[in-house]
Amino acid sequence: MKCSVVWDSLMSSEIIPPARPYFPRTDIDKMKEHLDRILTSGMLTLGQYTREFEREFAAIVGVRHAVAVNSGTSALEIALRAHGLGQGNEVILPTNTFGATAAAVIFAGGKPVITDVSRSTMTIDSDAVEHALTPRTKGVMAVHIGGIVCPEIESIREICDKKDLFLIEDAAHAHGSKIGRKSAGSFGSAGCFSFYPTKVITSGEGGMITTNKEDVASIAKILRDQGKESFSSNRIVRLGYNWRMTELSAALGIIQLGRLSEFVEKRNAIAKIYDEGLEALELERVVTPANQVNNYYKYTFFLPKEIGRDKFKALCRERGVTYGGEVYWPPLHLQPAFREFVPENARFDVAEERGRRMVNPPMFSQMTREQTARVIDIARDVLSDLKS
Repeated sequence: MKCSVVWDSLMSSEIIPPARPYFPRTDIDKMKEHLDRILTSGMLTLGQYTREFEREFAAIVGVRHAVAVNSGTSALEIALRAHGLGQGNEVILPTNTFGATAAAVIFAGGKPVITDVSRSTMTIDSDAVEHALTPRTKGVMAVHIGGIVCPEIESIREICDKKDLFLIEDAAHAHGSKIGRKSAGSFGSAGCFSFYPTKVITSGEGGMITTNKEDVASIAKILRDQGKESFSSNRIVRLGYNWRMTELSAALGIIQLGRLSEFVEKRNAIAKIYDEGLEALELERVVTPANQVNNYYKYTFFLPKEIGRDKFKALCRERGVTYGGEVYWPPLHLQPAFREFVPENARFDVAEERGRRMVNPPMFSQMTREQTARVIDIARDVLSDLKS
């Protein structure tokens, strides 16, 4: 109780940050115990904590296998390689995603084919996939944005099954998110998660590949450890890399995983306050589909067309509220590094129009009602000032 009082007092005097990981004192004490065991054992990577984290994560997602790695980016590239991506193969993916999604395709030897997104959730849809198919298509990467599972993931999977394509979920935002009772990371032939510090749960740095396919899991374990046939062998059977997760990261991941349902519940409570406040301000927002559980990694709303985003964010910052980076701006087709993969006549009207107006207010598991209300009040005041 004393800890929470100190936390609330500290937060009330600070600028409200866009995100913040949460480690209550009990979890810090657990981590100290785990640290002692790990350092005493001398097993600092690919040991019992990594195996336990993999088992627990697989159980929560509802898949047979989970493979822990050192980042979400690594998870994407390993998953692509484990599916046999090669030179000349194309992978369809949305423009509204982080650069790592497309970069992983390139590093794995393939070519990203970038599509526009749906207006409602800014995720890829089945029509975009159908239009992007060519004889060179090897697979599709569906990206779950801000905690919403790509609503057309089932339809996209049907397309992939019909065309004998792989379907990889970029689930970096989607720990604990679901459609019905089915979890993100269990729809495709593989799911890829990130445990970066801003995510709903974190291991400091780290990632996870989830799959029901024995061959994908087996290849992923080889690739993450320099391509060795086993941890104790020096026989290289594939070209891999050092993509291992440390035991320290796995221990922290286990602790955070135990709080996932709590964090998702608290974020949904914050989102409900945002919903009510933004509706009163008549601001458009991304609405979670009725059949989904959204973990609210990010909450997204859209500014009126006449309001400049940079000015809005700067004025909110001056008054004590810091907005995070958008999910995503700039989109892939406007990023210099991926320009060569964008045909001259390609159009991305939805991503550009929605992306230029989106903003993401603070969202973290220990936000108070008072802080959330303050974000709304300041947004109202800033919008009023900018319109006057």
